[in-house]
Amino acid sequence: ALGIFADHRLNVVGLSMDKGGVIIEALEEELAHQTPVFFYTIPTFNNPTGLTLSAARREKLVQLSQEYNFLIIADEVYHLLDYTSTPPSPMAKYIEAATVLSLGSFSKILAPGLRLGWIQTHSDSMNRLTTNGLIFSGGGLNPFTSAIVQSAIELGLQEKQLLYLKKVYLQRKNALNTALRENLPDSVSFVEPDGGFFTWLQLPQHVDTEELLPEAHKHDVSFAPGSFFSPRRDLKNYLRLSFAYYEASELVDGAKRLAAVITGQLS
Repeated sequence: ALGIFADHRLNVVGLSMDKGGVIIEALEEELAHQTPVFFYTIPTFNNPTGLTLSAARREKLVQLSQEYNFLIIADEVYHLLDYTSTPPSPMAKYIEAATVLSLGSFSKILAPGLRLGWIQTHSDSMNRLTTNGLIFSGGGLNPFTSAIVQSAIELGLQEKQLLYLKKVYLQRKNALNTALRENLPDSVSFVEPDGGFFTWLQLPQHVDTEELLPEAHKHDVSFAPGSFFSPRRDLKNYLRLSFAYYEASELVDGAKRLAAVITGQLS
């Protein structure tokens, strides 16, 4: 998202988060001297933190969007991938407020190569989206992929695949996080998510994970440095791991190699 925003020369203002997701008071402080066009968020099983925006904060966010006249772009592609707890209702619940666009993607719940998604929003906003030139021409859509996914839904294959993915991802999540707990030094902490794809590690303040990455590559392990996810390029002592792709045994091996790299850096 940050790359897309940069391509369009948008002024991006980052907000702080805690265990309940985006801190609404931080948003209110910015609204005192900013006039945003939209607020972009991944409210459920956030990328990269794995955190979920609480129900109360979702309500308050919608209220602020109406009061200050900005859109909420809710990237809800991980919402259906819950493993250990049920998240609050999706932001799609609030589409009648006319300030919410909820985005979903079959690439996360059916197959990564299916670059097909959906939007839920108020009928007025939907009319604007479906009557623009790109959509009206048909050139911005993929009718072949859309037909495949429609058949998968009608045949019950999407639901079956989702249940399978949730089972597999839970196993992989548990394998990775157990290995991290067993091998990381005590000075490293992490958020174990209830769903989604990611585990978010916090290293001691003096560690720059961008500088750590080349050393990790020497040990055949990789991660996304925290600075990649910040418009201010801070969060330098954080890193993101994904457990979605590799088998559980590979994740355990990778966690051990990563822990060795981090331990070596801290010693």
